Amino acid sequence: MSTINQGNDSLQNPSPQNTSLFMNFRTCDITGFKVDLTAEKLIRVNAVAAVVSLLLAVVAAILLVFTRYQPVHLLGAEWYYRLVTFHGLNALIFWIIFFEVAGLYFGSTVILNTRFCSPKSGWVAFGLMVLGLLMSNYIILIGKADVMLTSYTPLKAHPLYYLGIILFAVGALIAVALFFGNLMIARQENVYGDSLPLVVYGLMTAAIIAVITLATGALIYIPTFLWSLGLIENIDPAMYKLIWWGLGHSSQQINVAAMVSIWYMVSFLSVGGTSINEKVSRTAFVLYILFICLASAHHLLTDPGVSSAWKVWNTSYAMYLAVLASMIHAFAVPSSFESAQRRWGYNKGLFEWLSKAPWGNPAFSSIILAIIGFGFIGGTTGVIFGMEQTNIIVHNTIAIPGHFKGTVVIGTTLTFMGITYYLIPLIFRRKIVGMSWAKIQPWLFFFGIAFLSISMIVLGQLGVPRRHWDSTFSGGPFTHNFNPAVDFFWTLMMLGGTVAFISVIIWILIVVISVFFGPKVTGPKDMQLTISPLAPPAKEHKGIEAPGTLVLTMIFLLVFLALFFLNWKWLAATWYVK
Repeated sequence: MSTINQGNDSLQNPSPQNTSLFMNFRTCDITGFKVDLTAEKLIRVNAVAAVVSLLLAVVAAILLVFTRYQPVHLLGAEWYYRLVTFHGLNALIFWIIFFEVAGLYFGSTVILNTRFCSPKSGWVAFGLMVLGLLMSNYIILIGKADVMLTSYTPLKAHPLYYLGIILFAVGALIAVALFFGNLMIARQENVYGDSLPLVVYGLMTAAIIAVITLATGALIYIPTFLWSLGLIENIDPAMYKLIWWGLGHSSQQINVAAMVSIWYMVSFLSVGGTSINEKVSRTAFVLYILFICLASAHHLLTDPGVSSAWKVWNTSYAMYLAVLASMIHAFAVPSSFESAQRRWGYNKGLFEWLSKAPWGNPAFSSIILAIIGFGFIGGTTGVIFGMEQTNIIVHNTIAIPGHFKGTVVIGTTLTFMGITYYLIPLIFRRKIVGMSWAKIQPWLFFFGIAFLSISMIVLGQLGVPRRHWDSTFSGGPFTHNFNPAVDFFWTLMMLGGTVAFISVIIWILIVVISVFFGPKVTGPKDMQLTISPLAPPAKEHKGIEAPGTLVLTMIFLLVFLALFFLNWKWLAATWYVK
């Protein structure tokens, strides 16, 4: 664990002049780190709020799945659209940002072994975020905010809905500011070497993107709030949409940076792996800062107020540079696993390192499955759907939420689930209850969301619309006969959603029972998941350091190219010219 902080030996043995700084700290008997007690409490409460938000989101999600599944068609139109709003806000905003705040506090205090800069401000931030969550959710459930997550004008919600989101965003911005404050303290107290540890560097990237994202949200939600009060006569829908997507899509890019940071952390914790080229990994994070927020352009390709040059730049060059960053991490993280495993002696063939990996560690399996889902499902479709020619056809179909089920859900959510298996004993000081269930939970979640996501993508390419209560258009002025395959994929989507829902409930039960009723962790002997020491130095060898990862990367590229050209074949068939 200490090597996450390479070069920080002084942290383990603070000098006499720094000893007074640790009066409100506890020394972790597992890692040797000194943990600020206030920071630990704030990490805990934000993590608990995140789990509650996820529970709200998945209850709404399963109801939506059985409503879109036409043979059941569970809810009426009114409650369907209401829960679309409710699910989106809790899943994409509240669950993820609460967890990310906990991660920012963990990275800037526990990993850096330093104190929390302003405890009172931390509690203010948490209070504002909780108040915002309660206020917005209440207004949605009483039927005064049926505007869906995007809440495009001229749709108008109750003022308290907008105020709730604003309060939550202000609280999150304060939390991000506290993260940077913690970094400043760490720098002043010289608790790390020449540069931040890679994990914290990645979290800093997420924090920078968060500032841009939340500031953009404030730029549009504050005038919209005033408009809902009647203080502003009108909000231009085109302007609203343009600015809103600086919040809506960029918020998912916060997730990407935080997610990748956790991948590097779990690589070290599980097998003692480190990036085989840390400078390149850091460069990839810089590319995220510069280009990834521009990916929101694909939501605006049909808007007349946006120039063609801007659309081309954002959907080609800018997007490609952001994708390049993800490709770097897609090689760097698995290669860190492989390099460490080979240094531990698993050198036979291309894939002994993978077959001998700690698959019984649910944190490890979560990360590997998250990488697979994020790359093969979310990543490939993200690039394809981001192209202007494809986007115009597919954007208002159910394929789009199918795409981000691969990124945000398999990628980000499964990653966050995985790291909790380490955080429960390290932060909450409790053993994991139901470890046998914990080992299978990531696999259930992965396959459930994979079936859900792939089914939605296929349904979208067959023409099924998104955000539509009745895909059959029954009782309407026209009918549409879908391809017979639609019925099969609707069923597969329903089954996948059900399995994913069960897996989330299993995870929540494990977390809640462990945190509140699990046996106390009293030392390293109580750790159910091994914290690996740093892998031994690599022996001199000829050839590629991570040949297995290189082969897997080539397989991914071949899959992507196949899907890319198949998409163009489909596009050509759609726009058939005789």
